[in-house]
Amino acid sequence: MPSSTRLTDKVVLVTGGSSGLGAAIAAAVKAEGGRPVVLDRQGPPDSLDVEFEKVDLADTADTERVVTEVAERLGRIDAVVTCAGTDRPAPFGSLPAEDWERIVRVNLFGTASVIRAALPALERDGGRVVTIASTLGHRVAGDASAYCASKWGVVGLTRALQMELQGRLPITMLTPGGMATSFFDDRDEQYKPSPDTPLCDPADVADTVVFALTRPPGCEVKELLVAGPLETSWP
Repeated sequence: MPSSTRLTDKVVLVTGGSSGLGAAIAAAVKAEGGRPVVLDRQGPPDSLDVEFEKVDLADTADTERVVTEVAERLGRIDAVVTCAGTDRPAPFGSLPAEDWERIVRVNLFGTASVIRAALPALERDGGRVVTIASTLGHRVAGDASAYCASKWGVVGLTRALQMELQGRLPITMLTPGGMATSFFDDRDEQYKPSPDTPLCDPADVADTVVFALTRPPGCEVKELLVAGPLETSWP
């Protein structure tokens, strides 16, 4: 089968798909013949030309409503990729509680709410899920307590769902290292990668998501770790 048709007509929800890795995944899905639907607070760039549903992933009820409406409107959901993520590095005692909790709500609760709402359609349509963890879901770093808590939660959630839904829904956990995206742009200099740090191209990481989504029946990719050769946060 030609690679450009591996996801033909498949409806793929991509949270956080307006920028960074999410946008790269939406573009990769589209290039493979799929129908990406971006869920985000801001719309994707016009150049991406994909469907968009405005939603705040920190709002569980609104997220579940939007996903349910998409499933009803399109009649199917073939895959979910949970890319939405946020962070604000700061000492635990200095970061306001509302900011700390928003990081956890977007990164962890947003992941859970999208999968929960899409689950009936995914199981009915033989779908797949890819969750996006982080190297800081496997280790810790100072001034990143909320991000670590949320991504450790994504790791635990994914592995628990893999066990619970075994044989019913293939679920892949992707752990990416540092990527050349806008994720670091708004940080204080001390929390940014140094200018000479080699970072992965998000398009290359997106290719691994397409790989996971296009395995034949009976073959599942359980976990992926994708990082540059000099990744500083792994192992």
